[in-house]
Amino acid sequence: MKLPFNFYAVRAIYVYEMSRTRRTLLQSVVSPVISTSLYFIVFGSAIGTRITQIEGVTYGAFIVPGLIMLMLLTQSTMNASFGIYFPRFVGTIYEVLSAPVSPLEIVLGYVGAAAVKSIILGVIIMATSWLFVPIHIIHPFWMVAFLVLTSLAFSLFGFILGLWADSFEKLQAVPLLIITPLTFLGGTFYSTSVLPPPWRTAVLFNPLVYLISGFRWSFFGIADVNVGLSLAATLAFLAICMAIVWWFFKTGYRLKN
Repeated sequence: MKLPFNFYAVRAIYVYEMSRTRRTLLQSVVSPVISTSLYFIVFGSAIGTRITQIEGVTYGAFIVPGLIMLMLLTQSTMNASFGIYFPRFVGTIYEVLSAPVSPLEIVLGYVGAAAVKSIILGVIIMATSWLFVPIHIIHPFWMVAFLVLTSLAFSLFGFILGLWADSFEKLQAVPLLIITPLTFLGGTFYSTSVLPPPWRTAVLFNPLVYLISGFRWSFFGIADVNVGLSLAATLAFLAICMAIVWWFFKTGYRLKN
């Protein structure tokens, strides 16, 4: 009896994408961990000793959720975008499209692998942070929820980017010129409550403020915006990305030409 869902196709795409991580272990895992550790050393140990506590949390611990989120957003986007762009670049995407594999199964394979890689990196960096500062997770369930939802949402965003980009320059421009600056301005190293009123209002238009704030709340129980609003913003972004991916496959945009 034929199953309505092609599990083997999803598994094949997923395993291939995960094997690409093993082949580029230095770039995929070691490099992000070292980069984040340097942030801990510079901001947490060096600068953090000169800054008083923020809402009862030491500065070194306060920046941990922001740094994890910084890595999570950039790595999810880049893993998924390169994962789908390279088959388009070399032409092997047409073999996938002509196979008896549905668009949902293709997305599950590529996005699932990118999200899992980002989650693993997030866990590794979280464990590494304990070497620098003591942290306590007040809401572990919501920490995992924000970790998974953010990884899925930005892996979908990276998938969209990989379909849209027609050059490696465009592929790298969005994470470097948009996502990373917005993350830095979204409260990675500070609380938006310390900003003057006009700027405090302005940063609310940065969607990454809600993701970082919700993730930090799961650690320390403090947030710059209401946690319900953070969760709603995360789910809304996930839904928008799903709708755009559906439209890409429905119209064949960047897939059939």
